[in-house]
Amino acid sequence: MPSFDPVRATAFLDSLPDRYRGPGGVAGIVHEGRVVARHAWGFADLGRHQPMTAGTPLPICSISKQFTCATLLSALGDTTRFDGRVGSFFPSLEGPLPTIAQMCHNQSGLRDYWALTVLHGATPDAPFRRSDAAAAFARMRRTHFAPGTSYSYSNGNFRVLSDLLETETGRSLDELYRAHVFGRAGMGSMVFTPDTAYPAGGVTGYEGSIDVGFFPAENRIFWTGDAGLSGSLDDMLAWEAFIDATRDDPDSLYRRIAAPPTFSDGTPARYGYGLAHGTIAGIPVTGHGGALRGFRAQRFHAADARLSVVVLLNHEASAYGAASGLLAAALGASTPRPTHVADPAWNGVYLDGHAGLALRVSLECDGQLIARYGTGPERLAPGPADSAASDTMTLHRHDGCIALERPGENYRAEASRVAGAARPDIAGVYACAELDSGLTIVATGGGFYAAASGFLGTGPMQPLYPLGDDVWTMPCQRSMDAPAPGDWTIRIRRSDDGRVSGLQIGCWLARGLSYDRHGD
Repeated sequence: MPSFDPVRATAFLDSLPDRYRGPGGVAGIVHEGRVVARHAWGFADLGRHQPMTAGTPLPICSISKQFTCATLLSALGDTTRFDGRVGSFFPSLEGPLPTIAQMCHNQSGLRDYWALTVLHGATPDAPFRRSDAAAAFARMRRTHFAPGTSYSYSNGNFRVLSDLLETETGRSLDELYRAHVFGRAGMGSMVFTPDTAYPAGGVTGYEGSIDVGFFPAENRIFWTGDAGLSGSLDDMLAWEAFIDATRDDPDSLYRRIAAPPTFSDGTPARYGYGLAHGTIAGIPVTGHGGALRGFRAQRFHAADARLSVVVLLNHEASAYGAASGLLAAALGASTPRPTHVADPAWNGVYLDGHAGLALRVSLECDGQLIARYGTGPERLAPGPADSAASDTMTLHRHDGCIALERPGENYRAEASRVAGAARPDIAGVYACAELDSGLTIVATGGGFYAAASGFLGTGPMQPLYPLGDDVWTMPCQRSMDAPAPGDWTIRIRRSDDGRVSGLQIGCWLARGLSYDRHGD
């Protein structure tokens, strides 16, 4: 096993401001229960010249999920006693209901409610009130898959868990976090910040990049359970030290939430109790990322090496890249060089007919592949026999098709190459009975645009781009939550006479939604 390399770790830590350029950030390392390095740079607010420090509170966003699950297990014990309560949150849901454990493992099959806000007509900067979550849940009728059989990231799982916690204990989530986690772990300055319009400590998050400049992000969403916590680097390093201090206790909070998860068929899963399971530099790790417009966060814990890293940024550079690079450097690992170069024949658009999602594959100049299928582009290393793989996805090319596998999701599918030209007769008004929402497509000057409408209002016009015959994409890189849903795939449905009768739209977080066309 690689040993801790303090020289390389410190050098990488010091390089973060230049590698991941932006207004400011903090990062630190815990080894064998001790904070061995911490680094703060830049500004928490550029306009007020407020410096970033190890004590600056920053939104940890989805990292909050593990604290929700730890609190749930500590406060309620055997969660199976509360499985019957799930139905009260989803009065319209058809088919089997997920269990509490399946919700903790993102195996409920529920579509992500933040992705659905796009189809409910939300604008990115509009308010999302606490009561709006219940309204979104009440409209859910189907799941992506039978609960327990697969994986799909869904923030709503943890929103429900937080409401369940408060109802069953009669205490606020803030009190519960402090009693069951933060007080025990010495995380004294953690702050419950469910209303994103009021960041803790006057910190400002920034959209933009070094190429276009940075501007303050305006967030107005209310979230709890799936996110809603802010903490300093010192708080987060205290959590990592607490994990190490309790590592030998089988009933410790972290040992309980880090237990290896499985699917209902016994297949190992890669996500459980708000923690992602993976490897970095060949070492098993658990951790989680977090995002809100203007903020990015990531933590990793390598139990076998007794090593943890934390990165928090008040801009939108890759906290995942910074944290994984820092952990690899701390382990003395080097980046392996690719051994294969991809064939240009990979280039193209393919359709996963089961999920209803487009898979776009392109060859990069370095011989690697970029696949666009989930919420963002994924880099895959080419392998032998027309294969390519990343940490999350494996592709095998054959006979003009691609066999796609996402092991962490217990998902396999065949994607066929998309051919032909899109037909320009898709303008019209469409309605989705399941969501009680609409989609209006307009043609203007040879371009096509779509706007969604629903209980949250009428959203902005989004450009549509043709991928092939009756297959379009609607990119969405900015929404209420971050990261945004990414590319939505639209498949046009036609009647026997060739007229457009409807469409199906979906993205990785919210698939298979059917719309009927109204009128001509």
